[in-house]
Amino acid sequence: MTELQHLAAALRESRGFAHKADIADVVARLGPPGAIANGDDCAAIPFHDTEGDGHLLFAIEGFVDDFVAAQPWFAGWCGVMVNLADIAAMGGRPVAVVDALWSPGSEPGRQVLDGLAAAARAYGVPIVGGHNNCRAARAGLAVAVLGRAKNLLTSFAARPGDTLVMAIDLRGGYDSEQPFWNAATRAPAGRARADFELLAELAESGLADAAKDISMAGAVGTTLMLADGSQVGACIEVDAIPRPEGVPLARWLQTFPSFGFVLSVRASKVEPVLQRFAERGIAAAAVGEVDASRRLTLRRGSERVELWNLAERSFVTAPEATHA
Repeated sequence: MTELQHLAAALRESRGFAHKADIADVVARLGPPGAIANGDDCAAIPFHDTEGDGHLLFAIEGFVDDFVAAQPWFAGWCGVMVNLADIAAMGGRPVAVVDALWSPGSEPGRQVLDGLAAAARAYGVPIVGGHNNCRAARAGLAVAVLGRAKNLLTSFAARPGDTLVMAIDLRGGYDSEQPFWNAATRAPAGRARADFELLAELAESGLADAAKDISMAGAVGTTLMLADGSQVGACIEVDAIPRPEGVPLARWLQTFPSFGFVLSVRASKVEPVLQRFAERGIAAAAVGEVDASRRLTLRRGSERVELWNLAERSFVTAPEATHA
C-alpha cells in the first residue's frame, strides 16, 4: 500500500470523519428539507428590512463533556470561535451570541464564562443571554449565534470546472496533542474579527458563492462535505494544501484550524480571491478542481487514490435529501 493509500485509509477511519458521517442519520430523521435546506454551516432564513434583502443566519455548537471539563477556559473561547466561523463560512457577520452552560460547581463554570467573554471581546460580538446551571453532575456547553448575510456562501453552489481554494491561518501552533491549530487566542487585537470579515467581503463582491469552514473533519473531510452538498466530485492535490513547516501531512489533514476555509471558485476569480487572503497574511492556495464525478480523489504527483464515492454512499446528506 502506498503512502497516499495509507493516508486515505487513515482519513476514512478518523474520529473527525466518523462524527461528520453521523449527520446523515440526523438529516434523515428530520425529514426532507423544505424551503430552508438542512446541511449547511448555518440555517439561512430569507429576511428583508430597510437595508434590503438578505438572510438571518443561525448556528449552534455543542461540546463534549470531557473537553469542557479538561479545558474549561478554552472550551468557552471555542464556543464563540467555531460559531463565528460558521457565520463567516456563509458570508455573514455575527450579531449576537447566547450560551447554555452546565458545570459541577461554580468555579469550573467561571472558567468557561471567562473564555466566552475573552472570545466575545476578541471577535467583537456581544453575549446577550443564555442559561446557566452550576449544580450539574458534569460539565457541558452549547453556544448559539445569530448573524446576517447580504449574499450567501453555501455548501450547495460548487460547480464542475471550479477551482478548489483552501485558506488557512498558519500563524499559530498546536497547544497540546489535540488536533487543534491555534492561531486565534494570541492574535493581535482586532485581527481575528477582521479575518472573518473577509469571507463576507468575498460574498458581497461576487468573488465566491460556495464555501465551508474547515472543521473537525479536517481540510479533506470538509471538502468532501462541500462536494456532498453540491452533488459534485473533486480532486485534491494534497501537497498543495497550505501547511505549517514541519507538521506531518497525516496530522495536518486531521487538524481543526482556528481559521480555515475551503472555497469553490470560478476559474476567472481565483487570483483575486488568493490576493484577498494574501493581503491579510493568510496562507491560501489553489489545491484542486471540482468535477462531475461524484467522487473525491486525492492526488500526489501522478498517483491518484479515490477517497470516497458519493454516488454510492453519501457522507453527510441523507440519500433522499435534495437542496435548493
